[in-house]
Amino acid sequence: MCDRHRNPFSTSEPNDSEETRREFMQSSIAATSAIALGATAITASAAEEKKPGEGIPTRPLGKTGVNVSILCLGGWHIGAVQDKDEAVKIMHTAIDEGVTFFDNCWDYHDGGSEEIMGRALAADDGKWRKKVFLMTKVCARDAKGVRAMIDESLKRLKTDVIDLMQMHEINWDNDPEWVVEQGGLAALLQAQKAGKVRFVGFTGHKSPHIHLKMLPVHKWDTVQCPINVCDHFYRSFAKELIPAAKKQGTAVIGMKSLGGGDGKIVKAGVATAEECIRFALSQDIASLVSGMDSMDVLKKNIATVRNFKPIEGEELTKLLAKVKPHAGDGRHERFKSTIDFDGPYHRKQHGFDQPPPK
Repeated sequence: MCDRHRNPFSTSEPNDSEETRREFMQSSIAATSAIALGATAITASAAEEKKPGEGIPTRPLGKTGVNVSILCLGGWHIGAVQDKDEAVKIMHTAIDEGVTFFDNCWDYHDGGSEEIMGRALAADDGKWRKKVFLMTKVCARDAKGVRAMIDESLKRLKTDVIDLMQMHEINWDNDPEWVVEQGGLAALLQAQKAGKVRFVGFTGHKSPHIHLKMLPVHKWDTVQCPINVCDHFYRSFAKELIPAAKKQGTAVIGMKSLGGGDGKIVKAGVATAEECIRFALSQDIASLVSGMDSMDVLKKNIATVRNFKPIEGEELTKLLAKVKPHAGDGRHERFKSTIDFDGPYHRKQHGFDQPPPK
């Protein structure tokens, strides 16, 4: 087995009539102004022009004292790459180009995602691990399960410490109670105290009201949630969760910017991939997790974020007007309204033993 390595990231330790369009534009002024204000602040920290090979802009991860790249490499998609040597090359190229925030989860591809990521990071005597802020997630709610998953993830990822450990898929109304009653949160905090985990957070894609119940359970370092152009109009995490998280000092990590793993928003022609990514990064988030399962997708995403400019003003108003007719009923965000997109571990955890019907 390769030696384990610690990470040095640390602190000091559609158009209707023209009249309808005008009415919509007027009603959007407040929301547009709010987004633009946030975008202006973001621009200040990411405005320096970047050239190929010069890295990706970074932002503070809440109050952790750590800055992370605004683009985060998604663990599920990298585990789906069939050629594992190619998966390693994608990860090494991402790091060389400045994508130094990596996402994963205990249950992605039955542990396969963590294993291939561990292989990539441990290569060359662990030099890659030293450059990456590494995040993964636990699925259990009970203490015994959380402890076991943390140890398994450490082994798979070939590291002594995980920079950010998040409680995965807080998608059910009783999950905020379960993590306390079943002891999972206590076990996670014990692992943090023992030095196995540096920062703690939670994720979920179902409803902002569940996340708002979860926020006061603990002073979380991070929360990961859907942030996309359709979310702006439907059960919006950006509108409801981000202000509450910011007030608590909890960093928001975006995901599902294209509408989920199959890119529904882009495939349906609602918005382009570049518009989706730029819109998500124009919100007050620390970073955006993006699935990059090929070198081509990696390079396109890097090109979008390297010289990132927020969507604001008239460009933002036009984009929202184009998206609105396709967004309000949740057709492109079914992960918010069904269990079809919940992981099998969590469906079974809540008594749904069988996979959802096709």
